[in-house]
Amino acid sequence: EQVPQTKNTVAVLNELKRNLVYKVESQTGPVHAPIFTISVVVDGQKFVGTGPSKKLARVAAAASALRSFIQFKDGATLTPIEPLQNVDFTSDDPMIENSIFPLSDAVVGPGVPQEKVAGAPVATGGSCGGKPAAVSSGSTLRNSGNVAAGHHPKPQPEKGPVMLLHELFTDAHFECVSSDGLQHSKFTVVVTVNDNQRFEGTGPSKKMAKNAAAKAALASICNISFSPLQQSKFGLISAGTSNGSIGGPSGVALNGDNSFTQNKNFELPQTFADAVGKLVIEKFNEVMKGSDVYSRRKVLAGFVMTHGYDIKTARVISLATGTKCVSGEHMSVTGSVINDSHAEIIARRGLMDFFYSQLDLLCQQQQQQAGTEIIFNTPKDGSNLYTLKDGIYFHLYINTAPCGDARVFSPHENDSMDVDKHPNRKARGQLRTKVESGEGTIPVKSSDGIQTWDGVLQGQRLLTMSCSDKISRWNVLGLQGSLLASIIEPIYLHSIVLGSLLHPAHMYRAICGRIESAIQGLPPPYRLNKPKLALMTSAESRNQTKPPNFSINWITNGTEVEIVNSFTGKLINNNTNTNKMSRLSKQSFYQRYSTVIAGLPGIPLREVKPTYFETKMSVAEYQQAKRELFAAFSKEDLGEWLKKPIEQDQFTLIVAKECSELGPQQALPQQAQQPQPPPYANQPQTVPMPADANTAAVGNVSSIGNSSK
Repeated sequence: EQVPQTKNTVAVLNELKRNLVYKVESQTGPVHAPIFTISVVVDGQKFVGTGPSKKLARVAAAASALRSFIQFKDGATLTPIEPLQNVDFTSDDPMIENSIFPLSDAVVGPGVPQEKVAGAPVATGGSCGGKPAAVSSGSTLRNSGNVAAGHHPKPQPEKGPVMLLHELFTDAHFECVSSDGLQHSKFTVVVTVNDNQRFEGTGPSKKMAKNAAAKAALASICNISFSPLQQSKFGLISAGTSNGSIGGPSGVALNGDNSFTQNKNFELPQTFADAVGKLVIEKFNEVMKGSDVYSRRKVLAGFVMTHGYDIKTARVISLATGTKCVSGEHMSVTGSVINDSHAEIIARRGLMDFFYSQLDLLCQQQQQQAGTEIIFNTPKDGSNLYTLKDGIYFHLYINTAPCGDARVFSPHENDSMDVDKHPNRKARGQLRTKVESGEGTIPVKSSDGIQTWDGVLQGQRLLTMSCSDKISRWNVLGLQGSLLASIIEPIYLHSIVLGSLLHPAHMYRAICGRIESAIQGLPPPYRLNKPKLALMTSAESRNQTKPPNFSINWITNGTEVEIVNSFTGKLINNNTNTNKMSRLSKQSFYQRYSTVIAGLPGIPLREVKPTYFETKMSVAEYQQAKRELFAAFSKEDLGEWLKKPIEQDQFTLIVAKECSELGPQQALPQQAQQPQPPPYANQPQTVPMPADANTAAVGNVSSIGNSSK
């Protein structure tokens, strides 16, 4: 079925009446804000229109002429194009022209009577929405009962969320309740529907916050999604035969149409996705309250654990900020520095810390009954591995697309949310590395290849794999890492929620699609995981501020928020020095691993190998799966996985005395005159702002890179 083309008022009038002449009658007003008056004669009658530009005045004149002799079907009305004022060109929403569509094409959600929308105006772009977010031609309800089996959904018209909400609910009332938030969420708008249902939206402008609130209301009440995943042509997956070793369709069709059924399998419910993102943002604001310096961030990421899709059971496990990595001159031979301080990577290491805490509880249960819920099942059926309990899901929230392959696209091209017209370009799917002392990534084929310790110290750039590549790695090897792989079965992401810059085709390719046809020979229980995707309705705008040179991390039930100097990979302490080891460092995890295997029931291995490297290599199935992953990238000609100098992992376990000198659990810096707040088991920790915070934050410049873990 062909999608009707959009036409503005001038085009409609020119089709109906030939050889029309538009005449500029006058120009008034100041130079910086002129008012143009344009007239057009139709059938001997003169019609006049005014506007801040000749184009808009001409449209107004044409609209006036059309209203004089045309009555549009289904009560559709004409609305002149509104001037684009305060347009945010960094928004994820595409700009669309004023259009006229018949009401019969309107999207109606379940539970909304058909008569409720009868006679409602459908012209887009009027005074309600400003620059509306588009409902694509493939937008539809996520209710499979609305689509006949084996048929594509009927193409739907483009219209903004505010206008659509007003069409469906004439009593919808918008109110701006806050205008003093952070840059990316400065305004908060609440819309009230049906007198008692309230929905909130945030954004850098009132217009974007209003759109976000309307999207949230439509998603919750009518099940109408404005997600780019609802676009009908981005070609997420083509129908194909299943491959038992990787689970799911065997190929990615970046140039084919999708059925509704295929789309919905990869989209997280919008209301649930919004709740996950909101939980992480609110928890960050909570734990960083009172610290204006260290609450500055460019990228925020966090992991949320739920039992199924019950949002009441949701729990923020870890969160982090950061965009930089350790400098080559600060590499450690003891495993005591954080190599990669990007938010996604630090949040995942915080999740690993949570796994260790859960295993510690299992060790304690041998002596006494622990009252805290444990997420692992004990080994059974002859296996030595603990397993995750059924129904427990882990969701990753990132306020923007992860750096690397998932972020290498233009968000404002006309076909930005359409099919990838060049899926075979060499730039597609390439492994990429972060660059030391800079932002962004470069393909690994542009790098120097093998990294050596002495070469980096002499000035060679220290390169680290991009976050997109690491998430792709997690989708094969799991979130638990190599050490824990000897104790627990792989734990995979259930979904990824982004705050902005979600391009379905590019994101899917980056996290799993580029290797699904090449990866093979994975030892059980390893597989290729395909997480669900979603974009928050309150999308964050592009942040052009300079990123801070520190990273913060918080873990559930913890009493402290750690602040790590991204440049040195160690904690910022009271004296603004950075010589303390983070709880998320390799050495810290090595120590916790040795403690866990010594006391955990049902584990045959009771001591670690002489070095960290040997201990990792002893997990045979994990190492085999990693080799198959790297081979898949190589087979697809996407580059070779770049590793850190081998000397980084050749360290031994540090004994308690040496460990105390490194400061294994250093808290946030405190003012000398300010007493240390008491620990709280289940309450968020407020971060005090030190007197020398500016010196600590600004004085340590960081570079970009990533850990091989």
